[in-house]
Amino acid sequence: MGLKIRGMGKGLIAERVQEAARILELDGLLKRRPRELSGGQRQRVAMGRAIVRDPAVFLFDEPLSNLDAKLRVQMRLELQQLHRRLKTTSLYVTHDQVEAMTLAQRVMVMNKGVAEQIGTPVEVYEKPASRFVASFIGSPAMNLLEGRISDDGGRFELAGGMQLPTNHEHRRHAGRKMTLRYPSGAFYLKLAGARRHSAADGHPGNFRCR
Repeated sequence: MGLKIRGMGKGLIAERVQEAARILELDGLLKRRPRELSGGQRQRVAMGRAIVRDPAVFLFDEPLSNLDAKLRVQMRLELQQLHRRLKTTSLYVTHDQVEAMTLAQRVMVMNKGVAEQIGTPVEVYEKPASRFVASFIGSPAMNLLEGRISDDGGRFELAGGMQLPTNHEHRRHAGRKMTLRYPSGAFYLKLAGARRHSAADGHPGNFRCR
């Protein structure tokens, strides 16, 4: 319908539809009714409706949110392949971190309408620009500890007296309050002088710093 409104002839419309169907592997489904299509096929048809318009930019707004987990994985792969074929700029809106980090070349992390950070997936994950990004990105979520860099810049001091060594990059922040961000599994308990880790390895529990 959109192409008809633009005044395109039937021949050109048919040509564009066939090309979109070929790209999306929908050639054998063009005569089916919507109710005869699977969820993944309907998503490909929706993408085909955009492709025939030959847009300068694609906008995907939560395109996989209504699909089951297995189909989401399949459609992510198809979207990646489609992007490589068409080489068209795509804006992809999603609340799913896996989708964002696997599909995007650049990620914008939004918080209440504010762009907290823009960067590659690796930059956003390894060098978060704000506390929100640091706590939001990562699955499972990253752990955050409040403390300060010691006056000589050699240690990260936590409440209760616990201290962690720092590298040379942190020495320029000597004396400043900081937030330590680390992934689950980055810490383990070990008795002083022991050759092995805690006997409780792999068992959930609590420990107290004194």
